[in-house]
Amino acid sequence: MARTTRERVISFINNRWLVFVVAMWIQSCAGIGYLFGSISPVIKSSLNYNQKQLSRLGVAKDLGDSVGFLAASLSEFLPLWAALLVGSLQNLVGYGWVWLIVTGRAPLLPLWAMCILIFVGNNGETYFNTATLVSGVQNFPKSRGPVVGILKGFAGLGGAILSQVYTMIHSSDRASLIFMVAVAPSVVVIPLMFFIRPVGGHRQIRSSDATSFTIIYSVCIILAAYLMAVMLVEDFIDLSHSIITAFTIVLFAILLVPIFIPIATSCFTTSTDPCDTLEEPLVQQGQDPGQSTPDRGPELILSEVEDEKPKEVDLLPALERHKRIAQLQAKLVQAAAEGAVRVKRRRGPHRGEEFTLTQALVKADFWLIFFSLLLGSGSGLTVIDNLGQMSQSLGYDNTHVFVSMISIWNFLGRIGGGYFSELIGRDYAYPRPVAIAVAQLVMSVGHIFFAYGWPGAMHIGTLLIGLGYGAHWAIVPATASELFGLKKFGALYNFLTLANPAGSLVFSGLIASSIYDREAENQAHGSMFNPDHVLRCQGSICYFLTSLIMSGFCLIAAALSMILVQRTKLVYTNLYGKTRS
Repeated sequence: MARTTRERVISFINNRWLVFVVAMWIQSCAGIGYLFGSISPVIKSSLNYNQKQLSRLGVAKDLGDSVGFLAASLSEFLPLWAALLVGSLQNLVGYGWVWLIVTGRAPLLPLWAMCILIFVGNNGETYFNTATLVSGVQNFPKSRGPVVGILKGFAGLGGAILSQVYTMIHSSDRASLIFMVAVAPSVVVIPLMFFIRPVGGHRQIRSSDATSFTIIYSVCIILAAYLMAVMLVEDFIDLSHSIITAFTIVLFAILLVPIFIPIATSCFTTSTDPCDTLEEPLVQQGQDPGQSTPDRGPELILSEVEDEKPKEVDLLPALERHKRIAQLQAKLVQAAAEGAVRVKRRRGPHRGEEFTLTQALVKADFWLIFFSLLLGSGSGLTVIDNLGQMSQSLGYDNTHVFVSMISIWNFLGRIGGGYFSELIGRDYAYPRPVAIAVAQLVMSVGHIFFAYGWPGAMHIGTLLIGLGYGAHWAIVPATASELFGLKKFGALYNFLTLANPAGSLVFSGLIASSIYDREAENQAHGSMFNPDHVLRCQGSICYFLTSLIMSGFCLIAAALSMILVQRTKLVYTNLYGKTRS
């Protein structure tokens, strides 16, 4: 029976694909922190900062981007639109005040106060991230990898999108980019914030969902390729303003394409469509989030399977390994039912169940993720924050090109990381963290290119670091939700993001800035020409030692990720192995 217009409108408004598409648009404003490499040179020159002072602003920016406990707390008892509104206002106040100071419209503040303003402004991102990711994993509980990868990907691409808008504005005032960073998120988020909410997405499964994901992946690839092509054309050819405007209009047209998915699924299906009645469980085994019953034999028996499982089982092919574990589990369940085996009642949940943050903090798996993220993602963030100075030290004047490039590679890393880690986990029932280890090895090679400053090092290094760094933020949230559950996902995710500023504090605030200023002072002593008295370092020596140190720490991070892989094989076998048997 055909549905009425009112029913179609209601279906459209409550469509989980509409929430997802709007979340993608909002996330494109959640990556404004990646533009710090573009705005840092104007802040440095306007306020006469040295590299160490600028690095402190960068650490404050990273802290703001990662300290999301308030956002997580608000999202638990306030509607998600309220959290988005708070984030928009914080961003406007923080970066707006910075713009007033840089342009001389407000009095100069001490460094600590500037750090607070940067922190407040960038902390607005945590509200965007929390609201969109919470709604995403709740509406798509069985497609966490692709959903998280796409949403985090758009956050990474935000820098390139805003750079293109800035190019279209064609302002000679470099500080106008700071103004755009302050205003743009509010312009986008406030009109769209009421769409972001859980809509019972686990009851909206359709046979067309795979096609919908394919369309969105295709749009993502087209968007990245288009931005890369536009950036290169604008860099090498002197274009008229009308052509640049046309490029920007096409960019927004591409961003609008995914809205046709919820339109199609809402307006071109009937109420008798059998796909509308399909439902997927929110968590494994069909239990409600946080529910713990004494009769869950198969789940409680997991700890005994770990104890009784022969070590050689892990070396078997995937299908045979799943069968052996299932047989052992069945025997233990039967023995427990007959009283021959006492099922151990451990305190707290097991891997794959619902954890609170307090429960997760006492688990070795959680800290393995945290420190692996600190060393891997933290080193990548250091490159992003210092990209302006790195490109200038190697003789490049236009830092916007590399900021846009790393945003695009960051975007593709998040899309690709979510997609391939989903294949590894869902299709092969192998632990998702192995994809993190691969990303960290790729980053280690990227740091080597930056260290030696070979011809094309900026382009290749930006590619490898962007891909590897972006992959972290697609894989880690999905891994955390699989190992520690969805109920407290906001708090768990926001704690893990603290690894980012912690890594940035060590690599950028302590190591990179100290080495840069030391080399700049050595070069200044040997040169009589420095009219503006601003310390600048030239050559690959500026970041040589820093990049080698970060390359080594990426190798350590990969080793930590592989330890996590070994510890979680059974979890992924039980999560996804049964669907393949």
